[in-house]
Amino acid sequence: MSCNTGTLTPYIPTAQTPWNKKRVQHFYRRLGFGATDVDISSALALAPSVFVENKINAVINLGVSTPLSWENMTYSQYTNPDTEIPLQHQELYINFEHDMISQSLRGRFTLFWSNHFVTRLEDYWCPSWMHNYYKTLQQYAFGNFKEFVRAIGVTPAMIVFLNNYENTATSPNENYARELYELFTLGVNNNYTQTDIVETARAFTGYTGYTEYCAPITFNANDFDFGTKTIFGQTGNWNYNDVINILFQERATEIANYICGKLYKYFVSPEIDSNIVSQLAATFIANNFELAPVYKQLFKSEHFFNDTAIGVDIKSPYDMFNAMVNESINFIDNDFLLNLIWYNGQIGQEMFGPIDVAGWQGNHDWINSSTLVGRWKLIEWYLWRIWDNNREALRTFAVSLAGSINDPAVIAQIIVDHLLPNGLQTPADYTTATDVFKDQVPQNYYDNNLWNLQWDSAPYQVLVLLLHISKLPEFQLK
Repeated sequence: MSCNTGTLTPYIPTAQTPWNKKRVQHFYRRLGFGATDVDISSALALAPSVFVENKINAVINLGVSTPLSWENMTYSQYTNPDTEIPLQHQELYINFEHDMISQSLRGRFTLFWSNHFVTRLEDYWCPSWMHNYYKTLQQYAFGNFKEFVRAIGVTPAMIVFLNNYENTATSPNENYARELYELFTLGVNNNYTQTDIVETARAFTGYTGYTEYCAPITFNANDFDFGTKTIFGQTGNWNYNDVINILFQERATEIANYICGKLYKYFVSPEIDSNIVSQLAATFIANNFELAPVYKQLFKSEHFFNDTAIGVDIKSPYDMFNAMVNESINFIDNDFLLNLIWYNGQIGQEMFGPIDVAGWQGNHDWINSSTLVGRWKLIEWYLWRIWDNNREALRTFAVSLAGSINDPAVIAQIIVDHLLPNGLQTPADYTTATDVFKDQVPQNYYDNNLWNLQWDSAPYQVLVLLLHISKLPEFQLK
């Protein structure tokens, strides 16, 4: 049961609940992938509601990523598809990862919706189809959810993944109709029937028209079922667009509660507050299923910024790594990112490859006996890469946080508190972190104030402290 008693009233700082670095980092860790020093300073210069409003509006105005040269290629245009196709996939992987790091709100919401409207690249293996799907996620992630549903269902990636390209009047396929209700709009067994699914599948027939692999998939009237269908009590010769309209007309309350519940569980807490969700759902319906008003209401609220909402969710692999980059040292290149993307797939988060049509379930599912060790190894790998190639960056990072302070206990606590949402649990834990940070430097140098961050040993001391922090249970939380 959640202990969060905050309401959806906009959060106004008080002496007990100040607008501080901790809350700014909470915002960025949930809606993005960590905050840089510049991000934090900029946020603290604004009132919280103004800051949230500006950040969401900025993503809306940002639009979609720069087009890629191959995004409309069909199979016949390849000279060597076995070589070219994987390289194009890699290019989009890298673009997505850069987006999560540098345009973190757009990247976060694109990732969230990719885990809602799930497809799996391995099932359709076409760069242009993958890019079309990705661009649709970006385009509608802050837009109108009804139009989002309408658009995503006719992307080639979704048509192929859920077999709607096989759905014809003479041989209906129910896969997409079922997932539309069960996973994308209503939730499992939430006021729809098997008859609704069967009739919807008939209305979804005809998306079978394409000239070649990787070409657009269009509507083919020859495969459409022109018969009368009854869906949610309405009877007519319904087609794809009719179904979307009927669905949102007849099941608005169910859709709003399901989607707002999913947003709450992902962005606020694994324990859903049904009262908060109901209020968000009312906002969703009142705004004709525009997503931005719901986002703004939730993320400006005292409920979202409540202390009990901070540090209660387990990081995904991309959360863990991308936040480390933004919050400590950015030392990445495209070759490294390709290795990272592969590695994240090994520990449970394969880009464009959720575990099944229901997507990654998140939170505790990210951690098991093998993935936990893999998570440690990922950060260790990254930190040693910095040490081997740019060790002075470790000093720069520490100085950026601690300035000219030369007390190792204070410096260690500053670094720990910077990277952990709620710090450590006990004074003994901070003492242990301090001892790690002191490393091999004799104690008398600290006692006599001779040591400081400009010492030759300092970069290695920062390294061993970061390695220590990365293995703490608290580091797994956001």
